[in-house]
Amino acid sequence: MANIKVFGESVIGNLEKVIVGKRQSIELIVIGLLCQGHVLIEDVPGVGKTMLARSLARSLDCIFNRIQFTPDMLPSDVTGVSIYNQQKNKFEFRPGPIIGQIILADEINRATPKTQAALLEAMEERQVTVDGQTHILPKPFMVLATQNPIEYEGTFPLPEAQLDRFLLRLRLGYPSIADEIRVMDDQQLQHPLETLKSIVELKEIQQAIDDVKRIYISPLIKKYIVELTTRTRQSADVYLGASPRGSLSLARAGQARAALQGRDHVLPDDIKALAVAVLAHRIIVSPAARLRDLSSDRIVQEIFHATPVPGGDFSADIARKKAK
Repeated sequence: MANIKVFGESVIGNLEKVIVGKRQSIELIVIGLLCQGHVLIEDVPGVGKTMLARSLARSLDCIFNRIQFTPDMLPSDVTGVSIYNQQKNKFEFRPGPIIGQIILADEINRATPKTQAALLEAMEERQVTVDGQTHILPKPFMVLATQNPIEYEGTFPLPEAQLDRFLLRLRLGYPSIADEIRVMDDQQLQHPLETLKSIVELKEIQQAIDDVKRIYISPLIKKYIVELTTRTRQSADVYLGASPRGSLSLARAGQARAALQGRDHVLPDDIKALAVAVLAHRIIVSPAARLRDLSSDRIVQEIFHATPVPGGDFSADIARKKAK
């Protein structure tokens, strides 16, 4: 898995030229890319959410499209529309901004539920259907959605079905004093994004995505993942727990994290490191827990602290599997 580690380090290093001091968040973005999952970036304005998406697209030499969601936007503004061509005497499909590879869904919660629903088919099935015609999306395909957690006026909360389609949710947060000074220095003459170059080819991205799927997950780790998601459904503080898609997402993200660290097998530490990012946005906190000011992040943290961690030598487990 050394090739995936080199791939990850090169992409992360390139992104750090633009996004300063946020290596953990950048690693989560790369994990999302390797899993072909979508990422929800929830944070206040001005911390680099849009710049992170643009930097990723440029680093990968992918088609980048930005969708600025507004309350008056229609589903056809996202997916595209069929227009009648009088000269050719037939309808022609004009693709919308969702037809791309790295898609920035900016302020996604400002769109109406009807427009938000236009993303569901694209995010899950990698295709869009317009006027009965199905259009396959290019590979790789990844949606990076942003939303402001502070401003609620004029917004429409994302439904559970849509939240469940995001592999990860992350927050960038404010930079440290030293990092913020470095940002000012780096942008004094020109923005670092202007000189950012692509460092990997599409075939390398696809190869890395395929290789991640081969990372070994021990049966004990699989049981540990299912126990975590099951406890979210049984918790008294949770109104609605994580779905089986949450278990699949946690396993897939664990494979990607293990590969980025140069391992060919998943460890419990990989699952614990990703549990909050993968599961917290998939659960609905009960009203009683809200009154106690309990967040979904805190609930997931309490769950994995209370869940027994599987023991054993997982590398030896792999050796025995190969010997068979």
